[in-house]
Amino acid sequence: MDSADYLEWPFFEPRHRALNDKLAVWTASHQPLLDSNGHDIERVTRAIAAELGNAGWLRYLVPATLGGPLPAIDVRSLCLIRESLAFHSGIADCAFAIQGLGSAPLTLFGNAALKQKYLPGMIEGKRLGAFALSEPESGSDVARLRTAARRDGNAYLLNGAKTWISNAGIADHYIVFARTGEPGDAKGLAAFVVDAGTPGLAITEKIDIVAPHVIGTLIFNDCRVDASALLGEPGEGFRIAMSTLDIFRATVGAAALGFARRALHEAIDRVGRREVFGQKLAQFQATQMRIADMAVEVDAAALLVYRAAWTKDTQERRVTRESAMAKLYATEAAQRVIDSAVQLFGGLGVTVGSTVERLYREIRPLRIYEGTSEIQKIVIATQLLGK
Repeated sequence: MDSADYLEWPFFEPRHRALNDKLAVWTASHQPLLDSNGHDIERVTRAIAAELGNAGWLRYLVPATLGGPLPAIDVRSLCLIRESLAFHSGIADCAFAIQGLGSAPLTLFGNAALKQKYLPGMIEGKRLGAFALSEPESGSDVARLRTAARRDGNAYLLNGAKTWISNAGIADHYIVFARTGEPGDAKGLAAFVVDAGTPGLAITEKIDIVAPHVIGTLIFNDCRVDASALLGEPGEGFRIAMSTLDIFRATVGAAALGFARRALHEAIDRVGRREVFGQKLAQFQATQMRIADMAVEVDAAALLVYRAAWTKDTQERRVTRESAMAKLYATEAAQRVIDSAVQLFGGLGVTVGSTVERLYREIRPLRIYEGTSEIQKIVIATQLLGK
């Protein structure tokens, strides 16, 4: 990263600065892997997840009782890891994030047997997880999802579809949210751990998006899942989903922050070298104004992201409003920062393969997944005004 000055902010402790230093060393030594943005995204994702496991970064997704380095999941550490990975590689950031989404429901709500079965392999990078919540007709409106789970003896039969699911086709298991109660009732949802290869589960589509990530569609057709694979109790699915997102929404902002920092870094380097009309591009006042705006956006985003993370770590309460603010502002600000970087690069900025062109594609999905910017505004307003 450009500077670690922000680590002197009161949100951080010495261990966070030490973590940042270790991340810098690791990313520098793994640059060839992090630069892998070729066509075989599935292979690259698996390889990066394995290296994240080997390095111990995935252990930050669980508390010490389950093999983690800290007594509890530390959201500031998760944000620092995502920010650092995103600075270098969107694929690496995504690999880390989806391991988090695929493990957090187990960590928070799984029984001892489920934790023992799935989590060791996940934090070692040997088992890939996935979070299957979104549906063709139900994205942000979780309470209206249609995938149904019907009790059948000692099992449940799952029927329905999930789409825009990261790691679809390469995950070893999926955290699947399904309806056990009446349609439209948030209290009628449940969460299950479904192993890849379970009869009745099929990957029917691989979806190409502007940023290269493994995404696809799942279909459940009388997919039989043992009742022991239920997380928590029937009816707790909505709570499980929201509790997971309460942790990871702030980290989405951290990923956006990593993209924005990289764009600012690239822009400063570019305008310092590029000569136009007999002088460096950096000497033009218009350039200086743009660089200043970018820097302010980056710092403002960082303040919101790490306020949310600090609050979650230290105040022992829900951070729905703070996380929504962090996710909303950081992703929207990063889009503006990266767009400015593209503008400063000129034709090179829209040339396929350039760093800022990659960043331009990487940032766009972050304004949609884990709750669109519009949904974040509704969440913030609801928190302020009361339901």
